[in-house]
Amino acid sequence: MTVSAPTHPPNVLRRLYAWVLRWAQTRWGTPALFGVAFAESSFFPVPPDVLQIALSAGHPRRSFFYAAVATGGSVAGGVLGWWIGVALWAAVSDTFFAFVPGVSPETFRHVEALYRENAFLAILTAAFTPIPYKVFTIASGVFGVPLATLVAASLLGRAARFFAVGACIYAFGPAVVRLLDRWFEWATLLLLVLAVAGFWAASRLL
Repeated sequence: MTVSAPTHPPNVLRRLYAWVLRWAQTRWGTPALFGVAFAESSFFPVPPDVLQIALSAGHPRRSFFYAAVATGGSVAGGVLGWWIGVALWAAVSDTFFAFVPGVSPETFRHVEALYRENAFLAILTAAFTPIPYKVFTIASGVFGVPLATLVAASLLGRAARFFAVGACIYAFGPAVVRLLDRWFEWATLLLLVLAVAGFWAASRLL
């Protein structure tokens, strides 16, 4: 008697990935890319890169257009995340310290001061790398980071990320998609390390 291996339904995240990718096969792929990029900046778990890569692979000459769509949607979603942080803190600030043991108002203010001092770099890093960007957009609202700082850092970081993808597909075509899918997150981390090292070296020379 042959016993077949049990089959398990895909988990929720895999189903969401498949759902996002299906939009690339429809005429609504571009609006879907904007929507996914917008939602991912505050609550949606699937990064817009997967849909951007799928759309760009089918139309390499439109790679920069898709990068611009993803950037616009992501920055707009970051603004929503900022407002969520503002509203969330306004709703829970009075009871936060009473129900969260070990966190005093003094500790909170210390963390807030550290975040504000490095807010631009923190948001830029999250916008460009695999670090969850949504955490930083919401935290920016909670800690009162100026909205202009969030928008500027997000625009720079998100554009760098999505246009890097677009440039690869534009230059090398669909053949590069598999490499992007496998190594892109590590490449962004490497580029970030190189950029930080470059800024540090430049500051030492000035």
